[in-house]
Amino acid sequence: MFKYVLKRFFYFIPTLAIIALVTFALSKMAPGDPVKLALGNKDNGGEAGQTTEKIAGEKAYAAMAEKMGLHLPTFYLDLSNAAMPDTLYRYTKKPERENLSRLISKYGNWPKIEKYFANIKAVQYAMYTIVQDSSTFEPSREINSSVNSLFQLNKDDEITASINVMKKAASMSHSFQHVAEKLNVLEASYNEVKNTATTAKNYIPVIHFYGLNNQFHRWLFGDKPYFFGEVKPDQSEGFLRGDFGFSYLDKRPVWSKMKDALPWTLMLNLISIFLAYIIAIPLGVWSARKKGSVADNVVTFILFLLNSLPVFWIATLLITFLTTDEYGMNFFPTFGLGEVDDTMSAMDIFIERAVHIILPIICLTYGSWAYLSRQMRGGVQAVLRQDYIRTAKAKGLPDNKIIWKHAFRNSLIPIITIFASIFPSAIAGAFIIENIFAIPGMGKLSFEGLIARDYPMVFTVMLLSAILTLVGNLVADILYAVVDPRISFNK
Repeated sequence: MFKYVLKRFFYFIPTLAIIALVTFALSKMAPGDPVKLALGNKDNGGEAGQTTEKIAGEKAYAAMAEKMGLHLPTFYLDLSNAAMPDTLYRYTKKPERENLSRLISKYGNWPKIEKYFANIKAVQYAMYTIVQDSSTFEPSREINSSVNSLFQLNKDDEITASINVMKKAASMSHSFQHVAEKLNVLEASYNEVKNTATTAKNYIPVIHFYGLNNQFHRWLFGDKPYFFGEVKPDQSEGFLRGDFGFSYLDKRPVWSKMKDALPWTLMLNLISIFLAYIIAIPLGVWSARKKGSVADNVVTFILFLLNSLPVFWIATLLITFLTTDEYGMNFFPTFGLGEVDDTMSAMDIFIERAVHIILPIICLTYGSWAYLSRQMRGGVQAVLRQDYIRTAKAKGLPDNKIIWKHAFRNSLIPIITIFASIFPSAIAGAFIIENIFAIPGMGKLSFEGLIARDYPMVFTVMLLSAILTLVGNLVADILYAVVDPRISFNK
C-alpha cells in the first residue's frame, strides 16, 4: 500500500503540472484587460486637456502591470516566427499587444511597426500640451479619439482615414502646429510600414527562450527568494507557497478572503455530508432488504422525487413559507448568519448560528441524501446476489449478520467513489445555496468573483478544486482496500 501511495504522489507531479498549465492558459485567455480590471476598469485619463490625469493613469497602469508580473514574458519559451520579436511582451496593454501581433502578421517588418507605434505615442503626448479653449476643444476631441483608436486598428483604410481626420482637425487652429508635425511623421512611418513589408518572415519558425523570469514561473513558484537574498517590493511567493495574488474587487490577498469564507463552507458541507451519510446508508440497506415491497416502492418514489427537485426551488419555498409571517410559520431567519457580539454567551452564539443554518443545511442535504440512498440500495442488492451470500444463507446465518458483516462492507464501493467528490466541493462551496441564503462562504465568494471577473479568485478556487479532486481519488483508492480485502495495490 505504501508503495502504491508513493507512486500515486509521483503521478501527481505531472498531473498537477498539466492542471497548472491549463489554469494559467485559461487565465491568459480570459476576456478583458487584467490591469484595467485590477484598477477598477478606470480609463487612463480624463477628458481632453486633463494632462495630469492622463499621465498619472499611464503610470498607474504601468505600476499595476509590473505588480502583476505582466511586464514579463508569458512562458519559458515561445514558438513563433521570424517576424515576431522576442520583446513583444513589453507592451503590457493587452489590446495594443494584440493589435501589434496583427500588424506583424500583415506586414512582417517589426522595426518599422515599432517605429510607427512610437509615433502614435508621440502624437498622443503632443496632445497633452494643448491648452484647451473654445477654439481647440472640438479638434482636440477628434484627434484624441482618432489617436486612441489607432492603437487597435490594423486595416489600411481605417488607419489612413484616422490619420486624415486628425490632420484635418489639426489644421483648424495654429495651436496644433506641433501636433501637425507629429502627424506628418506618423503618416510617413505608416507608409514606410506598408512599403517595406516582409511577409515572408511570418513563415519562418523561430523559438524564443526566456528562462525562469516569466509570468508562469512567477505565478507558480514566485520570484521572492526562498531563503536568502534581497526581497524587493511586489515580489510574489507563488501559488505553491500560498500566494494566490490579490482580488481585483478590493485588492485584498485572495488567501485572506478565502480564510474568512472557508470556515462557513466547511461547516455547512461537513454537517450536510454527515447527515446525508448517516441517513442514506441505513435507509439504502433497509430498502435493499425490502426490495419489491410496498414500503420499498413508496420510499423509492419519495427518493426519486427528492432527487429531482431543484435546490433553488426548494430554497425559495422554504424562505417563502417558513421565514415570513404571511403564512403563519415564521420559524427561521430569512438569510445571513445572525449577529453576535462579545456580550453573548457561547450557548447564545450557538443558538443564533444554528437557527440561521438549518434551512441551508436542509437544502444541501436532501438531494445528496436521496442520491446516496439509491446508490447504497443498488450496491447492497448487487452484493446480495453473490454466491458467498447464498452460501451464508445456506449455513443458516441470521439476516442481520449476513447484511452487516458480509454484505455491507462490499456494498460501500459506490459510496466511497461518491465520497471522493467531497474534497473539491468543500473548497468550491455551494454557489446557489450560499447566494440565496447570503452565507459568506466559498460558493458566494466564487460566484461574486465570477460575475465581477475577479480572475485571481476564480482560478485559485479552480486550481485548488482540481488538486483536491486528486487527493479525493487517492483517499477513495485507499478506502477501497480498507472495506474490501480482495482489492490490493501491491502488484
